[in-house]
Amino acid sequence: MFEKTIEELIEEKRQAFVVDIRKEADFRKETYPGARHICWEELAGRRGELPKDQPVYLICYTGETSGEFAAELQEAGYEAYSLAGGYRSYLRYHLLHSMEEMERADVAAEQKKQERCREIERSIVKKFRKDIWRKFTKAINEYELISDGDKIAVCISGGKDSMLMAKLFQELERHGKKNFEVVYLVMNPGYNELNYQTICNNAKILDVPITVFESEIFDIVAGEEESPCYLCARMRRGHLYSKAKELGCNKIALGHHFDDVIETILMGMLYGAQVQTMMPKLHSTNFEGMELIRPLYLVREEDIIHWMNYNDLHFIQCACRFTESCASCGGTEKGSKRAEVKELIRELRKKSPYIEMNIFRSVENVNLETVIGYKCQGKHHHFLDTY
Repeated sequence: MFEKTIEELIEEKRQAFVVDIRKEADFRKETYPGARHICWEELAGRRGELPKDQPVYLICYTGETSGEFAAELQEAGYEAYSLAGGYRSYLRYHLLHSMEEMERADVAAEQKKQERCREIERSIVKKFRKDIWRKFTKAINEYELISDGDKIAVCISGGKDSMLMAKLFQELERHGKKNFEVVYLVMNPGYNELNYQTICNNAKILDVPITVFESEIFDIVAGEEESPCYLCARMRRGHLYSKAKELGCNKIALGHHFDDVIETILMGMLYGAQVQTMMPKLHSTNFEGMELIRPLYLVREEDIIHWMNYNDLHFIQCACRFTESCASCGGTEKGSKRAEVKELIRELRKKSPYIEMNIFRSVENVNLETVIGYKCQGKHHHFLDTY
C-alpha cells in the first residue's frame, strides 16, 4: 500500500513526517502545513534525513512521482506513503473545507444576528413594556391613529425615534388586532455615505425591511441662508407624502415623541405668541386623502434613549452636511430655540416632577371662557364677540 488519501494524512494520529518533493519555487509559494522540502531529484541522496520510526508522506504534483519513491522507500524499510492525487488533492480538500467553514461562519453570524434582533424585540414588550410598548398602544387607541384597511408608511430618518417606531409597528403587526399594512420608508435626501450606510446597517440589525428612495433636498436647501431647517423639514415631509401616496399608503407615521410635543407647546408661547401643540394626527392639506400620525406621542425621550443604550444601538443624528450645529433637525442643538426650551423644561423639572405633564395637559384643558381670542377653521374669535 503506497498511497494514502489527504483525509488519512490529516487524521493520522502519529506524528507524520511530510515531505514536499515538488520544485522549491512551488514549495515556497505554498505547501502542506509543516511539510519539509526535498526535491524529488535529491530525494535518493538525502534518504538518510528521513526517519524510520515515523510515517513518511511524500507529496508531489499529481501523486505519480511520489508513488514511485514511496514504493522504493518501503522496500528500504521505511513506512512511506504517497499522497493520493498529490498536492492538487490537498488544494481541493482545503478549498472545499474553507468554503464549508465560511458557510458555517455565515450561518453562525446570521443566527447571532437573529438572536440579537429577537433580544431587542423582547426588550420592547418585556423590559420596556410599561414605558414604551403600553404608551405606544395607548396613543394608537386613545387618538384612533390606526383603522382597519390602513396602509401606513412608517417614515424612518435613521435616528433613534423612527427606528424604535419601526420596531413597535412590527410588534403591533405580530400581536395587534388591527387589519393594516405597513411600508418602512426611508428617504435619502443626500446623506453622506457613512450616515446612509449606518441607516442600512441598523435596518439589517433590527430586521426592518426598508424601502429607500432618493431626493436632492440637501442640495436644494444648501443655498438657503435663512431658515434652511424649516425649508428642509417642509420639503422632506412633502416628498414623504408623495412617495407614500405613490405606494398606495393613506397615512404616514412620524417619530415625534412626548418631549417634542411639550417643547413645541412652550416654543409657540414663548417665541410665537400663540397657544398650539403638535397634534397626534392631522389631515394633509396638500395631499388629499393622506393623514399624518404620531404613534410615539406619549413616549418619553429618556425612555427611548434608555432602550437604545440597553440594546447597545447607535443611530445617526441630524446627518445634515451643512448645518451640523442645527438643533431643529436633530443636530447638536447648541444655540437653537428648541435647545433653549429643552433646557428650560429640564430646569423646571428639578423644581417639580409634574411640570412636563402639566405642559402636555394644558392644551387638553383649554377653557375658552377665559381666553381672550382663538382661531377655529381659519376664523378668528374674540371674547367680546359674545360678552
